[in-house]
Amino acid sequence: MLNRRMLLKTAGAFACSAAAHPFLTTVTLAGSDGGQPLGDHRLVVIILRGAMDGLDVVQPRGDGAYAGLRPTLAQPDAADLDGFFALHSGLGGLMPLWQAGQLGFVHATSTPYRDKRSHFSGQDQLEAGTGMDLPASQVRDGWLNRMLQAVPGVRAETAFAVGNEEMKLLHGPAAVREWAPDTRLDLSPQAQLLLEHVYHDDPLFLAAASDAFALGGDPDMMMDDSPAGALKGARLDDVDKLVRFAADRLREDTRIAAFSLSGWDTHKGQGKGLGRALMRLERAILQMQKGLGAEVWGKTTVLAMTEFGRTARENGTVGTDHGTGGVMLVAGGAIRGGKVYGDWPGLDEAALYDRRDLMPTSDVRQWAAHAMQGMFGLDRAVLEGAVFPGLQMGASPGLIL
Repeated sequence: MLNRRMLLKTAGAFACSAAAHPFLTTVTLAGSDGGQPLGDHRLVVIILRGAMDGLDVVQPRGDGAYAGLRPTLAQPDAADLDGFFALHSGLGGLMPLWQAGQLGFVHATSTPYRDKRSHFSGQDQLEAGTGMDLPASQVRDGWLNRMLQAVPGVRAETAFAVGNEEMKLLHGPAAVREWAPDTRLDLSPQAQLLLEHVYHDDPLFLAAASDAFALGGDPDMMMDDSPAGALKGARLDDVDKLVRFAADRLREDTRIAAFSLSGWDTHKGQGKGLGRALMRLERAILQMQKGLGAEVWGKTTVLAMTEFGRTARENGTVGTDHGTGGVMLVAGGAIRGGKVYGDWPGLDEAALYDRRDLMPTSDVRQWAAHAMQGMFGLDRAVLEGAVFPGLQMGASPGLIL
């Protein structure tokens, strides 16, 4: 019989990076005492693990170079946002939020991380919130935890933990608690395809593997026994569990929630893989809005960010490789949405970073810092000195109402 623990470990080795496809998604929450030092606003941070392709999610259709770089991936049915940018159909369900001014995007943004394009290092840099002058490996806490350290009277909120995965951006001396749904096997489309080829000629192992996937994840996540079989399911039930737990607490004393969604590493067959990932992100945002209710949603800011973007040009397998500049999604009733923020650098070859990637024109930390300043009234000196050491926030972009 197949040892389930061994299968989980073996399957993880096939993935492009375990950092891009963690087996466990954790919700981390932080609350405040009766004095409400963080006020009445709520902040939700979603880490999109695996490097989301911002050029596919928010497509610069008005840039003359885009169609040539993306002859296959450019979607004819993408929803127009502002006459220049268009939204991938996988997030089409969010258009009412865009029209209501409760959804926006920041394009051509990134962390200070450059060149090596490692999921592990990129995510560490994103969650540490430091510049390249202070490597993430030398930092013991994350930027959200440092923000909590700067606010008096903060306490941990109701907590449950299953498994070992943690949100590093909330790791540190400030007390926080963690909860996670049941452990599951969560693989990228590339890892799933590889497992098919490894298993499909061995009926006994294939059957055992299918049983393990049924036990380790969503019941729909099964392997067909046909040569063309594939792992199936967008695991929307998992998203619902995460969001329901977070929303229930955010309606009460909790002020900050953070969780991650994986599946963004789309080296091959990006059309299908990205569509599934966007379905889960769309579900998370809509379920959060529903779970919070109109009053609390009106005081909420959601920031969805990824470790880096992907190459400007699609590759030979109709996917994209690790890049630099990408997109941040912002949502909630507390934001000034209906806008694509950021300075657009252009997609001509000379304008690309290293002549291959979207050139970053802003730092994701700036947007997070301005969001926290606008929501919680934090002093700029605290944000630039303690929360994001060495950051220059610049002028307010007016992101928060």
